[in-house]
Amino acid sequence: MPPKTVFQIKAVLRDTKPPIWRRVLVPSTITLGDLHDVMQAAFGWWDSHLHEWDVDGVEYGMADVEFDDFRDEPVNDERKVRLCDVASEGSKLAYWYDFGDDWRHQLVVEKALPAKREAYPQLVAGRRACPPEDVGGIWGYESFLKAIADPDHDEHDELLEWIGGSFDPEDAKL
Repeated sequence: MPPKTVFQIKAVLRDTKPPIWRRVLVPSTITLGDLHDVMQAAFGWWDSHLHEWDVDGVEYGMADVEFDDFRDEPVNDERKVRLCDVASEGSKLAYWYDFGDDWRHQLVVEKALPAKREAYPQLVAGRRACPPEDVGGIWGYESFLKAIADPDHDEHDELLEWIGGSFDPEDAKL
């Protein structure tokens, strides 16, 4: 059954200047587990690392995964909670991907809209390229950008080869 309501969500990768962000339309009934998949696709990551949600101080994530190094208590199962049950227009959610690289996002439900006869989710806007998977967090990304911009940098050629030949930090690849 098609959704009746969709949420327009803006997801901003924290600590990036200028900001790296994506705007998506998702069914309001999407689970947080499926919203994780949407975030991975929107930012171009590979879902290779652990992640977690924080909604008003309540933590959700992969309940069947051991978090021994990060917490004493298990998280609530993200596959069992729908976005519309924990958020509405104006709500803010925190999304944390890759506990090592520490990619933290703030999501804001900008609008609740009537669904049209379209397929959802949809990536509708964004700015700047997402940092490559396993680049080393914000600090690693900044070092990566400096190295690939400077042909005389010791790691210039190696990093360009690692990234597949070229990388444009301004290209959001929408």
